[in-house]
Amino acid sequence: MDLLKCEICSLHNSNMHTDKWEVFRNNSWIIRHHPHPAPLLGWLLLDSYRHISGPIEFDEHESSSFGCMVRKASLLIRKLTDCDRVYCIAFGEGARHLHMHLIPRFGSDLSTAAWSVADHYRNVVKGLTESVPESEVSKFVTNARSLIT
Repeated sequence: MDLLKCEICSLHNSNMHTDKWEVFRNNSWIIRHHPHPAPLLGWLLLDSYRHISGPIEFDEHESSSFGCMVRKASLLIRKLTDCDRVYCIAFGEGARHLHMHLIPRFGSDLSTAAWSVADHYRNVVKGLTESVPESEVSKFVTNARSLIT
């Protein structure tokens, strides 16, 4: 794949995206909030910094640090949203660059239970369900940046 056409690689190099949505970055991983329209407050994405399609292409460092990064992002979501669980989903068909969706799950919100979260996502994208206001996402990102190490 031409890296210039990869949507995730383009986001990683966008100053607007870095300033607005990015929570954390190191030489292997980027944690960012889902951009507008955000389906849920705290819906984070864990991206590989390197252009790879998934775990099958991990190098040794990516392989050994992946679980730690999933945990770090999940703990951050729970701390800032007080959610009951964090779903972890990665398909890689929309953009063939590893980006794992880390989704806060609240037991009281049946619209996001199990696979219903996919319908919720589609409804937000279609404008049938309101997205999280950008001001709330911005506040979440600022708080998350201050807490992550």
